[in-house]
Amino acid sequence: MRIPCVDAGLISPLVQLLNSKDQEVLLQTGRALGNICYDSHSLQAQLINMGVIPTLVKLLGIHCHNAALTEMCLVAFGNLAELESSKEQFASTNIAEELVKLFKKQIEHDKREMIFEVLAPLAENDAIKLQLVEAGLVECLLEIVQQKVDSDKEDDTAELKTASDLMVLLLLGDESMQKLFEGGKGSVFQRVLSWIPSNNHQLQLAGALAIANFARNDGNCIHMADNGIVEKLMDLLDRHVGDGNVTVQHAALSALRNLAIPVVNKAKMLSAGVTETVLKFLKSEMPPVQFKLLGTLRMLIDAQAEAAEQLGKNAKLVERLVEWCEAKDHAGVMGESNRLLSALIRHSKSKDVIKTIVQSGGIKHLVTMATSEHVIMQNEALVALALIAALELGPAEKDLESAKLVQILHRLLADERSAPEIKYNSMVLICALMGSESLYKEVQDLAFLDVVSKLRSHENKSVAQQASLTEQRLTVES
Repeated sequence: MRIPCVDAGLISPLVQLLNSKDQEVLLQTGRALGNICYDSHSLQAQLINMGVIPTLVKLLGIHCHNAALTEMCLVAFGNLAELESSKEQFASTNIAEELVKLFKKQIEHDKREMIFEVLAPLAENDAIKLQLVEAGLVECLLEIVQQKVDSDKEDDTAELKTASDLMVLLLLGDESMQKLFEGGKGSVFQRVLSWIPSNNHQLQLAGALAIANFARNDGNCIHMADNGIVEKLMDLLDRHVGDGNVTVQHAALSALRNLAIPVVNKAKMLSAGVTETVLKFLKSEMPPVQFKLLGTLRMLIDAQAEAAEQLGKNAKLVERLVEWCEAKDHAGVMGESNRLLSALIRHSKSKDVIKTIVQSGGIKHLVTMATSEHVIMQNEALVALALIAALELGPAEKDLESAKLVQILHRLLADERSAPEIKYNSMVLICALMGSESLYKEVQDLAFLDVVSKLRSHENKSVAQQASLTEQRLTVES
């Protein structure tokens, strides 16, 4: 019956009836509209365009003592809030204030559940996140957590999860997050910190995710590292080594990775022993944990030569990286393993690290990485390969040959779409490979001179200069 109702033009007069003063009329109108639009995005979009959102928000404020009408509005909001186009309209009303006011009055679990179902999709919008924070939602959520944390009842556990998840969602907005951080002095920030050492897995998870969200700018990260948060996260990870909770492991590693981004934090975190804690998860078979573990280590060794050398000589780690470089089912893990392998060489510039990587069979992966579709990864690979060629060409020679490095470099230089830095670093690498007889023979067999001489007139100065140098080397050597 829905489509015939719409075709007959029923929606418009129903929408008009939402201006009625009669509560019974409002209730039945809302229900009729709800039934017609249930499960139909196109009809919901039509309603949004007809401006029902501000009308319904107003109704919620006027009739907040009428339980049936309140429920009708909440059901309608739940349906409409899923559409992206509704978020801007909601943001221009005082929905946040009304929902928080309503929330504070509810004692029954089911009613609160209904409000949560509206809050979650609305809180995906940054403007509404901030409005909800300003309307005092966070205090309500913290109170729920405090009340439910020790309860074993299923309803209470569910509500604790919903409240703490919503809290994390509110922290995804930059403005709402900064408002709650309050320079690290905020009571909300302090309360969230106290979740990390708790015995409740859901709270540990929410606490770690909240820290990861607070750690989205350097200032916050530096403040947190100075105030013992790194140690709290390490303790949490230690409690979850082995058969621990995978989601908690993933969240705590995410937080550590973010905290390791500012330069001043790296040395502090290294001396606090973060790498040792993180390496305990090398055995993990869970791709999300592997991915964050790799990202954390890569952030920590950035421009930290000593740490890069120490990790790069760790044969167990390097072997695991080489294994993960083949994780075809998990592109993220594969990409991060390659990047860490390259980073160990680039930041340590150490012969021992290169030897370890050669012995573990890592060279072929770096060569493959040079053909990545991401310029940043191609570049990282080429720089690492140039260091290998400059420092330890002998031991790597056979692997570079069988990985067909010279052919790949020829292709990169001949391809007009290659970025200037790729062309530049490919030529630097060609010059470095001339130290090997067999690789140099390959260079001679492929007409490199033609490709390189064309690049002398490249619009990028560095590429043009490097082309002249490379051409000279090729001419002299031949």
